[in-house]
Amino acid sequence: MQTIAVVLLGLNLVILLAMYMRGQKTSDDGSSKLLQQNLNHLSDNVNKLQESLKNQIDSKLDKSQASMMQQLNSSAKLVADVTARLTKLDETNKRVVDVADELKQLQNVLQNPKQRGVLGEFYLEQILQNLLPPSSYSLQYRLAEGYVVDAVIHLDGKVLPIDSKFSLENYNRLIDAKEGERAVYEKAFKEDLKKRIDETAKYIQPKKGTLDQALMFIPSEAIYYDLLANKVGASGVSGRDLMQYAAVEKRVVIVGPSTLSAMLQVIVQGLKSLEIQKDTEVIRKNIEQLQKHLLAYNTYFGKVGNSLSATVGHYNNASKELGKIDKDIVKIGGGDTVLEVEEVNRPLVDD
Repeated sequence: MQTIAVVLLGLNLVILLAMYMRGQKTSDDGSSKLLQQNLNHLSDNVNKLQESLKNQIDSKLDKSQASMMQQLNSSAKLVADVTARLTKLDETNKRVVDVADELKQLQNVLQNPKQRGVLGEFYLEQILQNLLPPSSYSLQYRLAEGYVVDAVIHLDGKVLPIDSKFSLENYNRLIDAKEGERAVYEKAFKEDLKKRIDETAKYIQPKKGTLDQALMFIPSEAIYYDLLANKVGASGVSGRDLMQYAAVEKRVVIVGPSTLSAMLQVIVQGLKSLEIQKDTEVIRKNIEQLQKHLLAYNTYFGKVGNSLSATVGHYNNASKELGKIDKDIVKIGGGDTVLEVEEVNRPLVDD
C-alpha cells in the first residue's frame, strides 16, 4: 500500500508540475499562488494518506504476527503432545517386548523338568509362607530312610507331608492332540499321574512320625481342574478314577493352588484350636494342683479344729471341776458361791 501512495503522490506532483509550467507561461500571479496552495494541500493529504496507510499496515502486521505466534504455540503444543504420546508408545512397546521375553523365559523354564520342579516348589513355598506361621511348617524335610519331601506341616507332634508334582509334557500333548491321538496321550498322562501319586505315597510313614495321609500339590490350576471335573481322570488306570485311586488306595489327597489355600486356612484354625487346647490343659493341671493344695490345707485345718475341740473339752471339764471345788468351799465355810465359769462351745468340725 505504500507503493500505491507513492504512485499517487508522483501523479499529483506531475499534474501540479504541469499546472505550474502552464502558469509560468501565462505569467498569472494569482494562478501561481493558487497552484502553490493546491500543491501544499495535496502534500498534506498525501502525508495524511501515507500516515493512515502506515498505521493500517502496522496494525495488520501486528495482528498477523499475533496470529502466527498463536499458531506456532499451538503447533509446538501439538508437537510436544505427539512426542509424549510417541514416548509412551515406545515405553509400552518396550514393556510388551519385555513381557514377551519373560513369557519366553517362562516357557523355557516349563520345558525343563528340573526347573519346572523348582518352580512348583517355589509356588508351594509361597502359599505356605502366606498362610501359615513359620513354626508350623518345614521345607525340604528329611524323613527316615532317606526320603526328602518338599514340605511338611507340623500337627500335634506329627507331620503332614506335601509333595509338589508338575506333570506337564503329556498334559500338553493331550490338550493339543487330535481326536485320533487323544486316547494314546490320555493313557500316557494317566500313567504319569499314577506314578506321581505312588511317589507321594512313599512319604506316608506313620511309624516315622508322619500322619497316615499326604498331600500331592499340582501347581497348575488347569490340570487340577481337569482332574476334578473328570475330563482326563474318568475311566482311569485299571478302571479307577485317579482321584479315588489316590485318596482310597494310596491315602494321597490331590490338591491344586486354590484347594491347598482353603485347606491351609482350615489347618490354621485347627492350630489355633490346638493352642487353645494346650492352654486349657495347662489351666486344668494348675487347677488340679490347686485342688490338691486345698485338700491338704483342709486336712491340716481339720486337725487344728480337732485339736481346738479337744482343748475346749478339757477347758470345759476343768471348769466343771473348779465349780465343784467352789461348792465344797461353800459347804465348809458357808456363804455363797463366788465362781461363775462360762462353758465354751466346741468348734464345729466335720467328721
